[in-house]
Amino acid sequence: MEEIFRAIVLGIIQGTTEFIPVSSTAHLRIIPALLGWKDIGAAYSAVMQIGTLVATLIYFRNDIINLINGFLGAFKKKDFLTNSESRNFILIILGTIPIGVCGLLFKRFIEGDARGLYVISAALILLAVILFIAEKVGSRKKDLSEITVKDGLIIGFAQALALIPGSSRSGVTITAGLFRGLKRDVAARFSFLLSIPAIGLSGLYELYKERDLLLNENLLSLTVATVVSGIVGYLSIAFLISYLKTKSNMVFIIYRIALGILILILLSQGILSNLE
Repeated sequence: MEEIFRAIVLGIIQGTTEFIPVSSTAHLRIIPALLGWKDIGAAYSAVMQIGTLVATLIYFRNDIINLINGFLGAFKKKDFLTNSESRNFILIILGTIPIGVCGLLFKRFIEGDARGLYVISAALILLAVILFIAEKVGSRKKDLSEITVKDGLIIGFAQALALIPGSSRSGVTITAGLFRGLKRDVAARFSFLLSIPAIGLSGLYELYKERDLLLNENLLSLTVATVVSGIVGYLSIAFLISYLKTKSNMVFIIYRIALGILILILLSQGILSNLE
């Protein structure tokens, strides 16, 4: 029963923080540590993201169908960039390449030293500052249909920064979208669509790579955590899209800075250990 309770808590953390720009990795490191639980590791976390992937697929099912239909229609005409759905479909595919390449090149560092709490706290605070600047300088005028090739590629390259624990996948891509002039909710929507291939590939890769450990020893808890993360993740997507239509990211910026400082305080007091 204790294992199931832990899985439910982890699922709630993952589903809540995957889409809100506050870093799911940071919370999956900090909260279990404060509760006296060991670090679940990057593999468990990546597989748990499959739940939030399913939530994304369900929530954005109409967008996904439009993107695919737009691409197929453009394929027949051999004109892939004029139609916005086709253009965005291609940009999502291209935008996945940087995070895939960087993930393979720096895999050992990402799963090891990068999960240290000093790295996480620094990433939380630094990205908050950059997001604050993006909020101030971004024009916030572009809709999804107005995303250019340059916009999509820049956001795609920015997504690779999400490999740094504490940065937040949605955080870095929404920030890049704001710098490129996207409306807040549009930046979030494109961010979530862009995350689909990356989350799917990383989750399936880790599930295959660590299949003996994850499936034989943690199958029940991993299943519970994944289902819970999917349910909570769907609600988080709906919340953030609606929230950003009328409000700024300021509350998340303040939260990130406060959390980063709190981690440093807890580390200095010996309440948390950098690598556990």
